[in-house]
Amino acid sequence: MSERLDVAPMAPPSLALVGAATEARVKTLLDGEIERWTLVDETLRAPLEALRSLVLAGGKRLRPAFCHWAFVGAGGDPADQTVVDVGAALELLHTFALVHDDVMDNADIRRGRPSVHAAALVDHAGAGWRGEGRRFGEGVAILVGDFAFVYADMLVATLGPEARALYDELRIELCVGQYLDLAATASGARDSAQARRIEWYKSGKYTVERPLHLGASLAGRAHDLTGPFSAFGLPLGEAFQMRDDLLSVFGDPAVTGKPVGDDLREGKLTPLVAATAQLADPAGRQLLDRIGATDITIDEIADLQQVMVECGAVTFVEQAIEALVAESLEALDRAPITDDARTALADLGAFVAWRDR
Repeated sequence: MSERLDVAPMAPPSLALVGAATEARVKTLLDGEIERWTLVDETLRAPLEALRSLVLAGGKRLRPAFCHWAFVGAGGDPADQTVVDVGAALELLHTFALVHDDVMDNADIRRGRPSVHAAALVDHAGAGWRGEGRRFGEGVAILVGDFAFVYADMLVATLGPEARALYDELRIELCVGQYLDLAATASGARDSAQARRIEWYKSGKYTVERPLHLGASLAGRAHDLTGPFSAFGLPLGEAFQMRDDLLSVFGDPAVTGKPVGDDLREGKLTPLVAATAQLADPAGRQLLDRIGATDITIDEIADLQQVMVECGAVTFVEQAIEALVAESLEALDRAPITDDARTALADLGAFVAWRDR
């Protein structure tokens, strides 16, 4: 069984090891691309350096880590360059999603610094360029995300058919989740089943389950590890996203790198919001209707935080996380993988469930 931690765990060594290799691979790729394309036109330095800066500004490198330890657990060589390339591709794909997500959510802060579109808007104004600054900023962000998407594809160009099919499915599921999130936000939905489905596809599957599947496939073990890794990865991925939901509403901006209450400003449908809609009294539900309003105030966000705590929605989500992690770790115990990988994956599980950023 899992045990809730009173203090957020430090990033485990298994994560740092993979993260360093991932960052080095991405930096080498993007440094070369910046050099190549600035010879064509110096103007191209701006979007490519924006991409490099965002990738290297932080990030937990979870997706490469889950892929790596699944690969090692399935018998793969830890020094194999292919799994490093796939991990770097996953990180660039994640960056693509973040940049486009910030445009869709009109989010001005990412990893404690201006988001790509917000920074480009400032550059447009500072240069005194023509046209609407907002459209320029969003256009730059879309293209920076596109660069990340294409570079990710370049890194997985040599994958065999089985691994490539998994990678493609991961990308489709990510887009599915993003649309479900967008539509639920626009419609003001409060359905708990719909909220859970968004958790799976927007983040959970592409953060944990599919990277595990990719690692197994790279090691030639997809035939016997796809099921065990789904049993481990699906509940853990859901727990990961539920923790993310809590951090978005209650996290410390100095730690998370994002303004507190972001999901409430954007009107996101999450299990936390769905639980609040079910458990709050009429006054609390009326206040909940304010999420997503362009003029929602800091005081209203603070009142909503109080409602979520007092009605039991936060407790409900915390208990769901504990149950999901317990289910996940029990499945990990049964998986036919190496002991070192089992330990590393268990450490990653504790980190994603109880982290503070």
